[in-house]
Parts: sequence; C-alpha cells; structure tokens
Amino acid sequence: MSGNKSIRAMIKPLAEDINSKGPIGWMARHAVTANLLMVVLLVGGFLWGGKIKQELFPEFELDVVNVSMAYPGASPEEVERAIILAVEEAVEGLEDVKEITSTANEGSGNIRIEMIEGGDINRFAQDIKNEVDRITSFPEETEEPTVAIAERKRAVLSLALYGKQSDWVLRQTAEDIRDTLLLDPEIAQVDLAGIRDFEISIEISQATLRTYNLTLDEVANRIATASVELPGGAIKTGGGDVLVRMKERRYYGNEFAKIPIITSNDGTEVLLEDIAKIKDDFEETDSFATFNGEPSIMIEVYRIGDQTPITVSDAVRNKMTSIRLDLGPGLSMDIIRDRSDIYRQRLNLMLRNGFIGLGLVFILLAVFLEARLAFWVSLGIPISFLGSLLILSPLGASINMITMFAFIIALGIVVDDAIVAGENIYHYRQEGLPWINSAVRGAREIAMPVTFSVMTNMVAFMPMLFIPGVMGKIFKHIPFVVISVFAISLVESLFILPAHLGHQKEKQSTGLLGWIQKRQNVFSAQFSRFIRMRYGPLLRFVLSNRYITLFLGIAILILTIGFIQSGRMGFELFPKVESDFSQATIVLPYGTAVQKTLDIQQKAVIAAKEVAAKNGDKKLLKGIFARIAENQSEIRVYLTDPNTRPISTAEFTNQWRKATGIPVGIESIKFESDVGGPGRGSAITLELRHNDLKVLKEASAELADSLSYFPRVSDIDDGFAPGKQQIDFQVKPEARSLGLSSKEIARQLRNAYYGSEVLRQLRGKNEVKVMVRLPLEERLSEYYLEEMLLKNHSGKEIPLR
Repeated sequence: MSGNKSIRAMIKPLAEDINSKGPIGWMARHAVTANLLMVVLLVGGFLWGGKIKQELFPEFELDVVNVSMAYPGASPEEVERAIILAVEEAVEGLEDVKEITSTANEGSGNIRIEMIEGGDINRFAQDIKNEVDRITSFPEETEEPTVAIAERKRAVLSLALYGKQSDWVLRQTAEDIRDTLLLDPEIAQVDLAGIRDFEISIEISQATLRTYNLTLDEVANRIATASVELPGGAIKTGGGDVLVRMKERRYYGNEFAKIPIITSNDGTEVLLEDIAKIKDDFEETDSFATFNGEPSIMIEVYRIGDQTPITVSDAVRNKMTSIRLDLGPGLSMDIIRDRSDIYRQRLNLMLRNGFIGLGLVFILLAVFLEARLAFWVSLGIPISFLGSLLILSPLGASINMITMFAFIIALGIVVDDAIVAGENIYHYRQEGLPWINSAVRGAREIAMPVTFSVMTNMVAFMPMLFIPGVMGKIFKHIPFVVISVFAISLVESLFILPAHLGHQKEKQSTGLLGWIQKRQNVFSAQFSRFIRMRYGPLLRFVLSNRYITLFLGIAILILTIGFIQSGRMGFELFPKVESDFSQATIVLPYGTAVQKTLDIQQKAVIAAKEVAAKNGDKKLLKGIFARIAENQSEIRVYLTDPNTRPISTAEFTNQWRKATGIPVGIESIKFESDVGGPGRGSAITLELRHNDLKVLKEASAELADSLSYFPRVSDIDDGFAPGKQQIDFQVKPEARSLGLSSKEIARQLRNAYYGSEVLRQLRGKNEVKVMVRLPLEERLSEYYLEEMLLKNHSGKEIPLR
C-alpha cells in the first residue's frame, strides 16, 4: 500500500505539470471543449452535406470552342475549301490557341479549337467569333456560322417512346411528354433525340413548270412575298394608338396551298395547290430510329444547377404512371437507361465500406486493446468524413463518382493516426498511469510522428492537383477530398480522442463488459507471449543480420521488376468498366442506299436477339435501340441489371461480334461493351499526316491491313471513307452565248434537287423550313437530269446536255 501511495504521489505532480502545458493537455483536461468540437464536426458536416451539390460526374470547363457552319448540298471537299480552310486560317494566329481539329461532312463543317490551359474561355470564344465574322469569302448558300463554348450536358435518364404510329403522332406525343415532365419543378431540361426537323415541301414537276412558263425560283419568290407578317406602325387617334399590321403569315401546308401563283387580268387565279404537291411533313433525310423494331423517339432528361441525379430520376419515375395512361393506342414508353443508378451504386458502396471499416476497426481494437478505447477510435471515421464536408462545401466541391472514390480511398487510411494515438495511450495505461495522464503523455509522444505521417499522406496526393488538361480537372477532386479528411482526422486524433480517453472512469467493468474485458485480457496475454517468444527472436535475428535482410529485399525487388518487364502483368491507364448496354457501330460508304444500310442493321439486330435467346432471353435482354443516320448505323442492346443478367456485357458483346461477322460492303464495324466508361475507346489510335490525300489514303489502308494480321486485334478502322459519287458540270461556250452563266445554271440545278428555300419560321416551339423543288420521282434517276431544261433571262428553254 505504501508503495502504491508513493507512486501516486510521484504521478500527481507530473500529471499537474503535464495537464497545465500545451494545447493537447488543455484539450484533454477540458472535455466539454473537445465534445463541442466533435458535435460541430458531426452536426455541421451533416447539415452542410445535405446542401452540397450531388452529381454523377464533376462539372468542369472543356477549354474548347466549336465553330459549326452549314453548307446545304455541298460535298465534303467543297466544305473543306469554302469553310474549313477559311476558318482555320482566320483563327490559327489567335493567342491561347493550342490545337485546331476540323471535320468536313456533307453539308456542314465543324472546327474544334482547343485553348491552352489557364486562359479565359469567354474572351477566347469572343476572339474566335470576331475573326469568323470578318470572313467574307463564304459562299452565299452557307448559313450563319455558330460559335459556341463546348459544354457537357449532364444526362440522367433516357426514355424510349415507340410504337407502330406515324412520325407525326410520335413527334406530337413526345412533345406532350416533354411538356408534362417540365411542369415538375424537379425537372428543368428535356430534349428529344432521333427526330427530324419539320419541313413543308412544295414539289412541282418539270412538265408543270413548262406548262405555266415558271421556274422553281420564281415560285419560291412568289410564295415568300405572299407569306408575310410585318408591323406597320400605329395610327395616332384621339382615343389612343391603333396598331397597323400585315398578317399574311402561313404556318401549315394547307395555308400555303391557297397562295395565288398566277393572276390573270380577268381575276382568275392559279393557286399553288393547282400546280404543286404540298407535303407538311419532315425534312428529307435518311435518319430514323427504332426500339424493339418499332419507330421510336428518344427522350433525354438532364439535370441543371444543384439538381441531383436521384431527385431528377425520382421525379421522372413519379410521372411515368400518369404519362403511360395518357399514351395513344399502339404506343409504349420505357426507361432504357437511368444514370442515377450508377450514382446510387457508388453511394451505397461508399456507405457500405464505411460501415464495414467502422466495424472492423472496432472489433480488432476491441480484441487487441479494449472495447471502450475501440469505440472512441472508431468514432474517428464518421467525425473525419462528416467534418471534411465543412471544408469541401465552401470550396465548391460536390458529391460525385470521383469524390466518392476518393472517400473510399481515404477510408483505409483515415483512422491510422487515431489507432496509433489510441494504442500509445493504452500502453501508458497498462503501465499503471491514470487515464488522464496516459491520454496526455501518449498523445504528446506521438504528436510529431503522426503529424508528419499525415502530412506525408497529403503530399503523396498533391501531385494530382497539377495534372494538365481534362484529366487534371477530373483528378483534382481526389486530393481535395483526401487532404480534407486527413486534416480533420489529425485534429480528431490529437485533440478530441485524448479528451475522450482521458475522462474514462477508473472503476472495474462489470457484467457483459467485464466478461468481455476478462476475455480480452486473456487474449492480450497470449498475444504478448507470442511477441516475446516468436516475433522478438525473429526481429533480433533480422537486425543482427542486416546484410542478409537487405539482399533479400533487393532480390524480391528485382524479381518484381522482372515480372513486370516480362509482360505477364498488363498496364492500362483506366480499367474497362462494363456498361449496361452493348453497342455496335456500322459505317458504310457514303452514298450507300438507305435500304442496304437497313438490311445490314437488321442482320446485326437478329444476331443480337439470337445471342440473347441462348443466354436467358428476357433475363438478359431489355430492348434494342437502333438508329440510322445516312450511311451509319448504331445499335444499342440494353441488358438487365448486373445482378440479374446471366452473362457479362463483355461476354455478350464477344458472342454478338462472332454471330454478326463482317458484313460485305461496309467501311468499318465496331463493337463496344464499355460505352461511357473511363476505359472506353480504341486501345491504339495512330495519326497519319500528308499533304496529298491520295498518299494518305494508301498509307492508312496499308497500315490497317498490316494490323489485321495480329490475332488479338479487331474492329480496325483505317479512318478514311470515300465520298459519294458525283456528277460534275462544265459550261459550254454555246450556253454563255445563249445568256446562261455558270452561276445561273448552278442555281437552277440546286433548286431542282436540293430545293429553293422559301423561308424559315417558328411554328409553336419548332422551326419549320419551306422548300420548293422537283418531285421525288424526278430526283431518283439520272434520266430526268439529262432531260432537264434550263431557262435563260429571256425565258428561252435550253437543254442541260
């Protein structure tokens, strides 16, 4: 007893001295302050976490400006000469231009201008617009160029409206669904995909034009002058202003039909409907989509601002029941892709891993140390995670796939400092010191090494802040999250944890806790015996034979490097993440008849159905969305949830590729199982450059042929696609002598086949284009081209050939 009293007497002045100095001692002595700080981190983080933006992917600027310009009816070569080269020449000398990538398509050109990192994207876009507006060499037939900063739309859901109905019914129903969805305050942006623009086509045969001595250009001008809505000012009467307005605007095909084209002296009229076939329909393009073999329109729902993927998805699903009830006969609507599911899965994974980590930390510490200490150490996980939200929210961070991945990374490291501090405190407690003394001495002793350990972890992630380009804008969220969590964890382990452990009662545990403590003491004794009898001698041997240990480590390092260099361990920047659908993209030569494209598409769809039938059918397949755009077909096979489908998306894609084969007459075919994932895209992309297009074509074909000999290489695209066949005209001297210029001949040909554009106007929410041209049957054969008659300024008819 006297010995114990002397120990207590020695400890008491030491405790007073320890507790009176430094922030750790002060916080350990004032438990109320530590508890208040803990509550601020927990409750404050919970409240701020509810306000933080939630999104599927972090929002960032692409530092890209797109210039697009339409040149209807022009070939890619004409677009390149008239648009691409002019724009590239105008903008390549601008400050901050990093790279210019251009694409010339039939009827349009696109120029992608990338800005160097750190520039002002708004000023950059304005400079580009100014330079493009100064260009005066664009052909008259081109439309106004569009200069826009590239943006990413944040899609949430994809809905498929389909059924055996006309395009008019599908379009009207889709617009009604869009309006219904937008009435919900949680839904702010809905777009329609896979649709054609409205067009009023006025078709007049060559024979009719000759009968009435008209040209297509003349008809177009008379329609344009008759369809007018123009304010004329106001009459200043004594009772107030009375507006004057000409209201002759036509909106529908039957209204245009009543326009008089010819009026004689006796008042008789020849109306447009008397000489023309008027179709109020959609533009003439070989673009359409189907879902499960029926005509379809895709409805895309996006989120904006602070809307979350889950709230938008829930709002749409709540509307689905009433929308389905209002659908017309033969129409159906399904959700074919919900991106909020990915967000939910990652969020659930993070929470599940958090609870598992919390449980494992508690159990292991309870086994090796004691239950009370394990509880307070484990509490560091929620304190660190919720507390970090107090830092992340003011910084403008969001909860997304990347930040949740960062939280999962931090989960395995976050309690290391608390475990070290708790174990050292427990060590002094085992030596007989009271809890308050053990807490202060144990925390002070490891404060410096724990601080440097945490700072080392922070520094290890900091290089990700300096990754350039788009990837850097994505990866920078990882160090933000990890550093915030580590900082709160350090505060918790040095200031909150010692206060909690230092104020534990000295009384002996009874009941269940007492039984657990006795068993834990038995285990600790056995474990300590193992350390003394087994681990201790091994450690002494290793330390006394340090050169053997060093050479053994070097040997293991050499073996590891050799294994990596041997090629047995692969390397990839991003792992391929399976999508919930498999996609095939088939490209045919330009100018291929749409029926041939449709036939090849049908064969691929049938092959997909056969593969699905062999692997569970409805348990695997949700639906097939197929779209044709000119010479390209895109097929998406939507599969069931990963937990339901019998085979993986990759396995389905491989079987689909084998079942489809390589159709005859195509340019390329590509199958993908990871669309939308980080590892998506070609494994190897090679870029060839040469001024001579012929040399470039031959080189790309030879390179593609050489790559095809490798057994594991598939879906090779040589990057070159020949354009459509073309009939070129040159004017004979006889034509010029008859008063026909090259420009006049070109205009009459363009009016006949592409059409003469009368006007563009809004009808409701949609833009409608009015075109005058020859009937479709006179544009299907070269015979009508050869028999075409031109008119000079005097009205004389001259054969084209």
